[in-house]
Amino acid sequence: MFKRLKKDLEINIEEKDGQLFLGDKKKDIRLVMLRPNELMEFCEFAGTNADDILIWVGKTLGKSLMERYFYSKDWSTENMATKKEVVLGILEALILMGYGAVTGQFRKDHILINVYESLATEEKDNIMAKNLCILYLGIFNGVFEVLGIDVDGKEIECVLSGDDKCSFKFDLLGEELDDKLVDEEISEEAVSEFLASL
Repeated sequence: MFKRLKKDLEINIEEKDGQLFLGDKKKDIRLVMLRPNELMEFCEFAGTNADDILIWVGKTLGKSLMERYFYSKDWSTENMATKKEVVLGILEALILMGYGAVTGQFRKDHILINVYESLATEEKDNIMAKNLCILYLGIFNGVFEVLGIDVDGKEIECVLSGDDKCSFKFDLLGEELDDKLVDEEISEEAVSEFLASL
């Protein structure tokens, strides 16, 4: 699955202005090169108890990514199988954009997104690094909102709490997934192989 969108999501350089683009320039997905310390500065600026602001910023980023990559697509007519493929494709894009090794698993009544080697991993000693996790939660919520997948999400594991990954669980608020869309449990060995392939 990872290599499926790799060509469409290549980072290209616009020679005249030196601007970096994800995929085709016509999609207008410009890449802003932010160093991890700049993201941390934003998170520190937001401060503690800024969950709503950080989720809003994350949702805005997630929605913008979806709307730029898929233009003005009407997702209301698409089935869940197509939406699942889009979610997995967006997670691949986030990997290529440097958000860490992101995996997604669809279960009967929820969607699980795991982020290995997230930006927060490098900032374990900074108390404001938790804001990065909240930003991730917002990004994923923005993607689901654009697709019309009604979810209630929360972080259930975090590298800042000693876990090996940040894990986000999104409970499906509508109907449960059809059995053929439910993913099998991923073994630790498969995760290790996936991380080694990056």
